[in-house]
Amino acid sequence: MTTFTVAGLQLALGNHRDNFAQIRQQVVLAKARFPHLDMVLLPELCTFGSAPRFAQPMPGDAELRYCELALELGIWLIPGSLYERDGDNIYNTSPIISPDGEVVQRYRKIYPFLPYETGVSSGRELVTFDVPGIARFGIAICYDMWFPEVVRSLAWLGAEVILHPTLTNTIDRNAELALTRANATMNQVYMLDINAAGDLGVGQSIVAGPGGEVIHQSGQHQELIPVELDLDYLRRTREQGWNGLGQPLKSFRDHPLAYPPYQPGARSDALDQLGPLTKPNPRNWTQS
Repeated sequence: MTTFTVAGLQLALGNHRDNFAQIRQQVVLAKARFPHLDMVLLPELCTFGSAPRFAQPMPGDAELRYCELALELGIWLIPGSLYERDGDNIYNTSPIISPDGEVVQRYRKIYPFLPYETGVSSGRELVTFDVPGIARFGIAICYDMWFPEVVRSLAWLGAEVILHPTLTNTIDRNAELALTRANATMNQVYMLDINAAGDLGVGQSIVAGPGGEVIHQSGQHQELIPVELDLDYLRRTREQGWNGLGQPLKSFRDHPLAYPPYQPGARSDALDQLGPLTKPNPRNWTQS
């Protein structure tokens, strides 16, 4: 039986300040309480909050502190994300840190939450990484999951588990819960969507299985979410269908189509009729 235990930490943290000491304490407590933990996943931008002014180069001091923590505890550690400064650009970047304290990958969020996450550049590469003898993992950040191509592409690249740090404090959280389940079932993956609580987020983290089943859904307060992932079950689901029903990855493999939006130079008359990507204001706001 191939299993792997991930703890999502839905932490109540402050915004626009250094939260590392509090985060470190909670990660250490999680490992002490559940010594079998293999990985800890934190919310998006949890270390400093949502202000790009805290951006640092990578490698940098903030990332190094997490590397030292991963090495100390002997765990895989995904510290949500950090704003990364690279020349004139700022990215929303998630480091993937091994139990040896090494950064094995960095993922830059492809879809910043525009028109609100301003001044942040888009990443251009999908990222997967292997936990030897266990599974291939993929990572996406918050608004990425609103675009089904992201998780589908990660599954196409071999990911069986999608790690999804998020930072949501708005009323669309219910939509995100539905999207997590939809992405999980369409791609027959485990999907761990971990949000913050407190000043940063509304909580309601969710873990969904490869049939879209809810393994756990949190409330709105701080919570430790340890989940044992059964990779044998996932692989059986991919082969036989969830409860012996749909096998979407096989159908996707067996029916390759040149979908119109992805052709070189493709344009959509319908989408081109939409206005610019800007915040609503009294001049262009209409209520339905």
